Amino acid sequence: MLSDKSIAEEVPFEIPGGWTWTRIGALFEMKAGKNIKAAEISEVADDKALYRCYGGNGVRGYVSRFNNEGDFPIIGRQGALCGNVQRATGRFYATEHAVVTTCPSEVSVAWACLFLRALDLNQYATATAQPGLAVSKITEVLIPLPPLAEQRRIVERVNELMPLVEEYGELEDAREELDAALPGRLRRSVLQEAVQGKLVSQDPDDEPVGVLLERIREQRRQLINEKKMKLPKGGESVIYTASDGRRYEKRVDARGRESEPVCIEDEIPFDIPESWAWARLESVTSYIQRGKSPKYSMVEKYPVVAQKCNQWAGFSLEKAKFVDPDTVEKYDDDRILRDGDLLWNSTGLGTLGRMAVYDSKKNKYGWAVADSHVTVIRTHEDWLCFAYAFAYFAGPSVQSVIEDQASGSTKQRELSQETVKQYLVPLPPLAEQRRIVERVEEVLSQLI
Repeated sequence: MLSDKSIAEEVPFEIPGGWTWTRIGALFEMKAGKNIKAAEISEVADDKALYRCYGGNGVRGYVSRFNNEGDFPIIGRQGALCGNVQRATGRFYATEHAVVTTCPSEVSVAWACLFLRALDLNQYATATAQPGLAVSKITEVLIPLPPLAEQRRIVERVNELMPLVEEYGELEDAREELDAALPGRLRRSVLQEAVQGKLVSQDPDDEPVGVLLERIREQRRQLINEKKMKLPKGGESVIYTASDGRRYEKRVDARGRESEPVCIEDEIPFDIPESWAWARLESVTSYIQRGKSPKYSMVEKYPVVAQKCNQWAGFSLEKAKFVDPDTVEKYDDDRILRDGDLLWNSTGLGTLGRMAVYDSKKNKYGWAVADSHVTVIRTHEDWLCFAYAFAYFAGPSVQSVIEDQASGSTKQRELSQETVKQYLVPLPPLAEQRRIVERVEEVLSQLI
């Protein structure tokens, strides 16, 4: 078959000697199938439905009559898989959404299927919600034609290589999946290394963590005496390592009386450096409180931080609702959010445990409170760096077990305020906390 002289300037690439360029319409006879009622198509082959029925998306099912018999490439011309190519043999039915392609004697049907697929005919479909492929467009597409014997050798070689191609494709899919997951895995690894004392070295010149804890207790006692803070339920927590190497906890009430020590070794989730200490979150923070249910308003003046405002990507008020201005005075000063407040989603399926840090620069309203699905954790920067605390609570040692810490039904899991208060926190010396935060920010910035 000779090339059309008019296509010399259209050919997309060079082909071997003995091959020739031609148009699909000059090589194949193409004809759309016929309409058939959906009620006539069965999902399974039985005595009443014996023949495969091809539509725009491939085999639709089975019918009791056929309109073609032989060996043909079938091109879908409508639907989600518009332009796909299948091979139909024997007796079959083609609907009006499929194009039956008849091959001349000098063309192998198997080769035709390979090359028609390689042409990616879907690119010629109309770009609509329901793509369609006009036969008139297909017929104008150029196709390179090898001699018949070479067509058969090509098919044989492709069949030999296809298992390897499929294996490579699976490996490539796995690699792409790994590439997509790698930043998240690295981030979790960095956060875990950070809160186990493995990301930065310990400095013996740092203020000992015991001195830090005693200062925190003294300042908390003063705040309690000034009625700016309430004494924790059961008294202040003191965790220490006994001579047997195990961790114990005792409680100290307002009069300085100590409770009987209780071993908490089974609560310790991982090892930390000897220069660190474990502490209950409540004992190293100044405020832990669930938000409250607001009365909402269409007046966009006083925003409420809800679960959707707290994303791992950061804090945002883009989807926030607003408090009724007439109820603003009912909120105590402590409930007004401050820079560095940790906002911990404490209810919900799929949102439980997600945390963000409040940033006033992202609040053009200058005022915000949390709703009842968010727990606010407030730290003193000379006690516990909020960024260090965030690294801990955002890391895998907390997030991987957050559902186990919650109570309630499957559809409505809840992280109680008391559970938040009693969370164990690995506490480094204050200077080391700050070094850890700097190093975490440095490393994570390189992963973005």
